[in-house]
Amino acid sequence: MAAEPTQDEPEAREGGARRFWPLLLVLAALALAFALGLHRHLSFEALARQHAALGEAVAARPLLSPLAYVAAYAAAAALSLPGAVVITLAGGLLFGTLFGGALAVLGATLGATLLFLAARHALGGWLAGRAGPLMARIRPGLERDGFSFLLALRLLPLFPFWLVNLAPALVRMPLRTFFGATLLGILPGTFVFASVGAGLGTVLAEGRQPDLSIILRPAVLLPLIGLALLSLLPVAWRRWKERHG
Repeated sequence: MAAEPTQDEPEAREGGARRFWPLLLVLAALALAFALGLHRHLSFEALARQHAALGEAVAARPLLSPLAYVAAYAAAAALSLPGAVVITLAGGLLFGTLFGGALAVLGATLGATLLFLAARHALGGWLAGRAGPLMARIRPGLERDGFSFLLALRLLPLFPFWLVNLAPALVRMPLRTFFGATLLGILPGTFVFASVGAGLGTVLAEGRQPDLSIILRPAVLLPLIGLALLSLLPVAWRRWKERHG
């Protein structure tokens, strides 16, 4: 005879459903954004068409415009919409290298953190519950060296931004570690793009495409690689001491 479900089972299922609602909300918002064609506005062509109107809007609303820019960047990052480079360039174009770069860093960090929290809330506990022994073995190392690894990935973005946001959530990285490594890690690259954006006014006005090959020049790329390697030195030193201590 089949056992009747206990009173706790429906509550557990209901709690499990509630756990996934933040991630489902992100996915629903992403689907709506693509359905409305918002991703098509995050392109060089759209920036070229609208940069004059955007400049006028910033001049007319100098206090509201930076807040709107940060909110838009955060939403795009949280939804993992393509076009982060264009948004960062627009920040430099509209607000200058320093202020625009700072706004871009703030928006990208907030958006990444929102996606991280949604994924950690929905998936972190589920994964930990199904991989308890493995998670127990690797969590100390991730909590100890997670900042260095994530900082290196942010400094030298070889992997998609959305993937680097989700992977730490699956191992339940502490929020302060994720936020700090993300904030520091995206600083150099973001300000490089913002500085490029600050000089785009003439290029876009003439209908030309910006030359982003500057990002791949050794003078820019090698310092980023060096910073990424420096961020891993604490990990290498700790491992060396464990082996030879």
